[in-house]
Amino acid sequence: MLTMARIVVLRIGHRVFRDSRVTTHVCLTARALGADGVIIADQDDKVVESTIRDVTHRFGGRFEVHSGTPWRQAVRDWKASGGRILHLTAYGLPLPKMVHEIRDANGDILVVVGSEKMPGEIFQLADWNVSVTNQPMSEIAALAIFLDWYKQHEAFDQIFSDAQVRIVPSRNGKEIQQMPS
Repeated sequence: MLTMARIVVLRIGHRVFRDSRVTTHVCLTARALGADGVIIADQDDKVVESTIRDVTHRFGGRFEVHSGTPWRQAVRDWKASGGRILHLTAYGLPLPKMVHEIRDANGDILVVVGSEKMPGEIFQLADWNVSVTNQPMSEIAALAIFLDWYKQHEAFDQIFSDAQVRIVPSRNGKEIQQMPS
């Protein structure tokens, strides 16, 4: 397993009544593929927070989700602590050409994903503007592909020792295993 920097996703542009399901999926994807947390910028969304905390409680691991922090403050605080900013955008440099540089960089990484048109400032504030493809695409898909490449597929080997339940891989059907307390 790789030892890497801490990764937190910054979700910009979340609109509570419109984007809660998609933002929940951003959080689930981030958690499943090895990120350490998500910051939902500008809007409080206690429903998404509660949903993700419940999943983390049942399926284990350490994952934090917070909402309501202004995105500029989140970026400023991240940079002030020595972290780097990675913006996933169709307009960035291709992930295959950037992944080694990103992996080799020192410091924690704040991965910025949007739900609507991103503020132009983000392109200047980011240490890396990275594209998964140079086509419009889902922020969930872009995040998943980035994390999988960055973590070199290690999510498949991830085991959470504090899980209450585990999904048992199966060719046909669904099986959930209750873990001993």
